[in-house]
Amino acid sequence: MKCPRPLSARRWPAAALLCTALALAACSKGEDKKAAAAPAGPKEVGVVTLQTERLAVTTELPGRTTPRLVAEIRPQVGGIVQKRLFTEGSMVKAGEVLYLIEPASFQATFNSAQASLRRAEAAVAVAETTARRNAELVKIDAISQQADEQSQASLQQAQADLGVARASLETARINLGFTRITAPISGRVGLSSVTPGALVTANQATALTTVQQLDPIHVDVTQSSTEVLRLKRELAAGRLQRAADGEARTRLLLEDGSTYAQEGRLAFSGVNVDTGTGGITLRAVVPNPQGLLMPGMYVRAVLQEGVQDNALLVPQQAVTRNATGTASALVVDAENKVVRKPVKVDRAIGSRWQVLEGLQPGDRVIVEGSLRVKPGDTVRAVAVRAAAGAAGAASAPAGAASGASPGGGAGSVGAGAGAAAAAALPAAR
Repeated sequence: MKCPRPLSARRWPAAALLCTALALAACSKGEDKKAAAAPAGPKEVGVVTLQTERLAVTTELPGRTTPRLVAEIRPQVGGIVQKRLFTEGSMVKAGEVLYLIEPASFQATFNSAQASLRRAEAAVAVAETTARRNAELVKIDAISQQADEQSQASLQQAQADLGVARASLETARINLGFTRITAPISGRVGLSSVTPGALVTANQATALTTVQQLDPIHVDVTQSSTEVLRLKRELAAGRLQRAADGEARTRLLLEDGSTYAQEGRLAFSGVNVDTGTGGITLRAVVPNPQGLLMPGMYVRAVLQEGVQDNALLVPQQAVTRNATGTASALVVDAENKVVRKPVKVDRAIGSRWQVLEGLQPGDRVIVEGSLRVKPGDTVRAVAVRAAAGAAGAASAPAGAASGASPGGGAGSVGAGAGAAAAAALPAAR
């Protein structure tokens, strides 16, 4: 019988390594059991403490610019255009001469009317002398009663002829003045449709040119009757207050997305609803000293409808909805426990919802880590700093309701109002 061969010197290091590995594994299992047995600490969540804010409620509506005053220049007498006395596109003042029509024939008519007037005045003087003399003679029976009556009738006829002559002279003077076509208003004159030498007729259909008053300029927009009713209900309920001056201020967003520097005011609100569109026409008056706004430009008007002093806004990522569409938010109570509260929201203000019911000032709403916790859990709340400029102008929704889904569909703040609205908070972890 052969004895077993002893282990070679080369195999001893491998055996030692195997023993070491088994020992480390046993220690690791023991530590895992201890760690599993140790209780887990409260989870960390990010919260925002709600505070009331002063909110300017605005509506952004598309519109077109229109001149404040428009005058189409047409001739009131016919003739040949002698001169054009303005530069197309320049500014003209009321009463400034724009065109000259050949006045020779009208001057002749005026001179003839003057002569007729002088003749009528002479006839009246003769008739007055005759009537006065006959009135004295009839008293002493020097002439017949019939002769006296005829002289009185001749005087009246002469006086009537004098009135006709004066009216003819005035007509001739007016027609002569119409040969100088003037601007009825101050403003910017457009292109001329005629040149010197053209024949024009009185009250023709084609205008010679157009004068438009562009400072201030009008902006016509249309607002739905539904939004007007909503606004009136909020004002009646006291949730909304008119601005101090009682007039809605207006800011314009131009076609290139920039904000117009001058602020206007709402000057007119229509009283009739368009049966075709269901809208009401609104007109704003906007200063235009530099002439930047031109008639027919497409703009977006941001109208300030009112001010809400105690508005409560919650970040959109804090509001969730269940399968039935009910909105809710997770709130950390005074005992650092998670509580789910049903909420009712109205409109989107940038990245936040305006809260109508369910939340109160001072509530700590979870905006980060909401997926890691559930109602009843004890958490460690860490304040999340809200972005600057969160309280801005609220844009009235196009159909906002409490059933609108977070993140869209409940109205939005436009390019101008959005600059003053809330910036996005950090995304939920």
